[in-house]
Amino acid sequence: MAIFTNFLRSVLLTIIFSFLAPMLLVGGVLFLLPLIGYFPGLQELTEAIATQIMHFLATFGSGSPLRGLFVISLTCSFVGALFDMYVYYRCQILRIDS
Repeated sequence: MAIFTNFLRSVLLTIIFSFLAPMLLVGGVLFLLPLIGYFPGLQELTEAIATQIMHFLATFGSGSPLRGLFVISLTCSFVGALFDMYVYYRCQILRIDS
């Protein structure tokens, strides 16, 4: 029973961190771009980059950048959970073989 609870805790933490990682990455970039824009000559460049990021997110969110960010984050959390389950399965197989 302890192995099952450890597995569930591991999968849950993986899902949470895999969901938060893209949000923090995109949020951090979008937070830093206006700060970088205060340097002379970089304002137009940072505005163009932020606009392109918003268009990219809107592509995945049917026109809404926030929905696109949620879609990408959910996909990353799903892939992270699958990878964690594979690692757990592989660990069990290697433990049986040795």
